[in-house]
Amino acid sequence: MKIYCMSDIHGCLAEFEEALALVNDNLDENDVRLVLLGDYIHGGSDNYGVLDKIIELQNRYGNDKVIALMGNHEEFVLLGDSTINHMVRTFDENWGSDEGDDERYIWWMEDLPRYYTEGNTIFVHAGIEEEAGDMWEWGTSDEVFVGKYPPEIGKIEGLDMKVVAGHVGTAEISGNARFHDIYFDGASHYYIDGTVLDSGAIPVLMVDTKEDKYYRVTETGNWLILPYDEEN
Repeated sequence: MKIYCMSDIHGCLAEFEEALALVNDNLDENDVRLVLLGDYIHGGSDNYGVLDKIIELQNRYGNDKVIALMGNHEEFVLLGDSTINHMVRTFDENWGSDEGDDERYIWWMEDLPRYYTEGNTIFVHAGIEEEAGDMWEWGTSDEVFVGKYPPEIGKIEGLDMKVVAGHVGTAEISGNARFHDIYFDGASHYYIDGTVLDSGAIPVLMVDTKEDKYYRVTETGNWLILPYDEEN
């Protein structure tokens, strides 16, 4: 199985479509999945456009082929703390877009899973409870799946799986303000939030679950990802 994934789109439709252009030609293949790791809204100028694009892809290919996970920004909306277009809800904001159809987006968000596994890879917005080891599915709270902070690096003891997550920009994780690419710690974690609002790009990761290899997807091809310390 080949899993293409991206995260933290944050209302940036043009950048999302640029990233999808690296993937679209492969989605008709039987052994390909697209996994989106959450935070589709808040930040850019086209929150509804991003949601519509994801829903369109799911309608075309099916929810089992285009898998959209819950992010903390979607959960903010479900909790009533935010609207789709506004991160902070004020007293004079009204629910509903210009078309008055926010309800259908909220219904869609309510059904978003908090994680997805394929092969030995866990795909999740923020992270898992690593101290739980191979009991992580039962030991991780809903809050940790979508809001874990700070991110962890290094080997996860008692769990022979990799975690692919977004939520925290790789510039912060790497300690390099100019780094907005995929971060691999050399052990158990791949982080893929490239901080699109700063970088203008959404990194695309491809996981070959049969070979257990992880690639950076670019216009010039797929490149095996090495640990950050070896690449930089």
